[in-house]
Amino acid sequence: MTDDRTAPLGLFILRISLGAMYLAHGLLKYLVFTPAGFAGFLAKTGNPEILAWPVIAAEIGGGLALILGLYSRHVAAVLLPILLGAFVVHWPSGWQAGQGGWEYVALLIGASLTVILSGEGAYALRRAELPFLSRLVPTPA
Repeated sequence: MTDDRTAPLGLFILRISLGAMYLAHGLLKYLVFTPAGFAGFLAKTGNPEILAWPVIAAEIGGGLALILGLYSRHVAAVLLPILLGAFVVHWPSGWQAGQGGWEYVALLIGASLTVILSGEGAYALRRAELPFLSRLVPTPA
């Protein structure tokens, strides 16, 4: 059962947390690892180096959009492939995030899917529906 009184606040907290994570990781890649260093990491993991700048820009811009609540469902959907790519990279290291595993990435995928399916929550600047969701899940009578 969903508590309609507090669910918007819970989704707001989830959206802010997810946005802060994207922003922090994008800034880490830009400021600490550097775009060239991140491109080298991508190459080492079998991914195209050319994805470095688009991933950094998407994480920083998407993180800010999520924090502000600007088209959050769309942003989470667009950023989901980055998490799926990270999941593939972390898979060989096993479950535990402390050893480079995929547990944290799996949590972020779940958080992203929750924002996609449930919406922005409270205090969003620009809400937007995802048309395909209304076809997947019938509106209750």
